[in-house]
Amino acid sequence: MLPLITQEVYEETVSSMLEDIGAWRKKMIHYIKDENPELNSAIIDIAQKTDLDAKAVATGAYMAYMLLEKSPDNFMEDEE
Repeated sequence: MLPLITQEVYEETVSSMLEDIGAWRKKMIHYIKDENPELNSAIIDIAQKTDLDAKAVATGAYMAYMLLEKSPDNFMEDEE
C-alpha cells in the first residue's frame, strides 16, 4: 500500500512550491542530487526525452518525491 499523504503535508508542500516555483525546482535539483543522485538523473533524463515541458515534468517528479518523503508513513527513511 502506498503511504498516506496528509492534507497538511500536501498544503505545506504546494505552498512552499508556489512561493517561487523556479527557485523551488532549482533547490530540489540540488537536494535530490545529494539525497538520491540516481533518481535525480532519471528525472532529468525522462524530462528531456518527452515532448512535454521538461521543467514541468521535473517539477512534478520533485513534488511527488517531497510528498512521499514528508508523509507520516515515510518509506524513504533509512531503517536501522
